[in-house]
Amino acid sequence: MSKCNQCNIEVKDNSAVCPLCQSVLDKTESAENLYPNVRVIAKRIDLMIRVYAFAAIVVETFLAYFNYRTYETSYWSVLVGVVLFYVFIALRVTFKEGYEYRTKSIMLVTIGVLCIVLIDLLTGFRGWSLNYVLPSAIILFNTGIVVAMFINIRNWQSYMMIELFTILWSILPFILNRMGLLTKMNVSHVALGYSVLLFLGTIIIGGKRASDELKRRFHVR
Repeated sequence: MSKCNQCNIEVKDNSAVCPLCQSVLDKTESAENLYPNVRVIAKRIDLMIRVYAFAAIVVETFLAYFNYRTYETSYWSVLVGVVLFYVFIALRVTFKEGYEYRTKSIMLVTIGVLCIVLIDLLTGFRGWSLNYVLPSAIILFNTGIVVAMFINIRNWQSYMMIELFTILWSILPFILNRMGLLTKMNVSHVALGYSVLLFLGTIIIGGKRASDELKRRFHVR
């Protein structure tokens, strides 16, 4: 594509002069190149993730060998491996096509909590991951929902199903408490109360728009 500075017009063919004033045209960037090639970017991101995966395997192998040779009290290299694995999963989920950002957020938080529980298990399981990290993750996730609803104020009702999910998620600590795996319930009580109040507040403040969203989601007429 070329442009005539005299007539202020753009010429899309390969002409060297302006068809109106016969002035020499200036070459401009093609319109096709004004926007990035999404496929090329996706391939580069995928390549970067695969490079990271290989580098993580190499690093973890070296650390595992070093940990084995200098073992004193714990296999700390396994903890590093868990962190490297979570970073890999986070990258894969974040740049995975076909999932909306709400689904990705749930997956990242859930996998993150599971990795922390695994770290707790590998270090003797003192219960801090279930007593504090799990309910704290629910509280932070609920706060993220509130922020997202204000940012996406025109479509706030789309977060109601996630609010229901957090209520179910908030019940999990009580089940674990019954099983004897979770012993300190203070943060869990706050998490459940936060989840329930957030959902009720959305229904009450949202009014008909909120009830219509629930009817649509559950196919109620």
